[in-house]
Amino acid sequence: MAFFLVIAVLSVLSLRALHVAAFDNSRSDNLAVYWGQNSYGATHSDTANFQKTLSYYCQDDSIDAFPIAFLNVFFGAGGVPSIDLSNICSSANDPVFPGTNMPDCSFLASDIEFCQSKGKIVTISLGGATGAASFTSDAQASAFGDTIWNTFLGGSSSVRPFGGAVLDGIDLDIEGGSTTYFASFINRIRTLAAGANKQYYVTGAPQCPFPDAYMSTVLNAVAFDAVYVQFYNNYCGLTNANNPNDWDFDLWDNWAKTQAVNKNVKIYIGAPASSTAAGSGYVDASTLANIALQTRSQYSSFGGVMLWDASQAYENNRYDAAIKNAIREGGSSSPTSQPVTVPTSSQTIPATSTTANPTTTSHSTTASPTTTAAAGNCAGVSAWVANVAYNGGDTVIYNGHLWTAKWWSYGDVPGGSAGDWTDDGACTSFAAAVPTAHVAAKSAKVASVPTTAA
Repeated sequence: MAFFLVIAVLSVLSLRALHVAAFDNSRSDNLAVYWGQNSYGATHSDTANFQKTLSYYCQDDSIDAFPIAFLNVFFGAGGVPSIDLSNICSSANDPVFPGTNMPDCSFLASDIEFCQSKGKIVTISLGGATGAASFTSDAQASAFGDTIWNTFLGGSSSVRPFGGAVLDGIDLDIEGGSTTYFASFINRIRTLAAGANKQYYVTGAPQCPFPDAYMSTVLNAVAFDAVYVQFYNNYCGLTNANNPNDWDFDLWDNWAKTQAVNKNVKIYIGAPASSTAAGSGYVDASTLANIALQTRSQYSSFGGVMLWDASQAYENNRYDAAIKNAIREGGSSSPTSQPVTVPTSSQTIPATSTTANPTTTSHSTTASPTTTAAAGNCAGVSAWVANVAYNGGDTVIYNGHLWTAKWWSYGDVPGGSAGDWTDDGACTSFAAAVPTAHVAAKSAKVASVPTTAA
């Protein structure tokens, strides 16, 4: 009898160990981390520490949501969208589906499903700094909703870059052009998801100046589940969190409660995961943790922290784990990540308060000036991507160096045999370098070139 009792107890314990808490969007301690652009590799040359496949970042419970970055071409060859995942999967290095410029990244299906089995959500992020992201009509936008549904979500198509893996939603990171008609796109996704047997999420990543120059229209028109506000590369960045004239989380909180279609939308503090992950706005883990905890105590819309990106976070002493451990609350998810010692910051931040936010706060509306790239100066320069075309004189970052296009170039790697690029030397200050995702749109154009399957 005692033997069977022991077996029964062990069985219960095993079942508990196998239980994984599902993603809960209502929590205020979620951590979303972008993956796909190898931000560390854009600003460094030590290839051993470049971005790993997705499952590498899902081994513990530090990260709750992974927006895959990016689907940066909406209408490519054959009218089919295209994604670029830097060193992991791209049209330059992997086979493409016939008649399209969409790389076959189906080897990532098991990675995605593994992360989902750990209670994390994996979404596809549309846009980025080099993204060709716009529509010409409501009908086109709605039809694109069907395309995304069939290509990445709950539908079916002969072109599915992640094979049978079904992603958990979409993220909009629109940093140029116009979001006119985007409401029709999202509404179509919502309509298709309404009859599905799983939850799908819609998130966005606006810049911190309120209202966002590119995304305010769509943010006010349709329901978002979460908004990852980029508090960096702008005057309202994290380094100005102690300046009430610049720090404007209160405006985003007010938007969530008074203007947003979904009054339960969660607002995240978006942050660079390393000093080399953005041009400005980086603060150490201790400072970010304190800012996040104070913000959570003041604003009920606070949903957690967003980081750019996974590769930078892991090489910065597991910055992601440090932040997650600092903001983690009790509840359904039990901590399994290793404790991280956070260094004490010398930066001054506002004292933690449990009182309501001030009723009157003025905010600056003047954005920081942009920096023109010079030899070795990587400020404001995007990382090279394979599925856009560059004109002569365009500059990119690749393997920690600044490169200038000699002439029109498409799909030719800087430093490659085609000789399309001039090496301007190593970036003189990685702290000034800005990777692909979060800079002002540059002059790269979508290429309309014939594509053959590899």
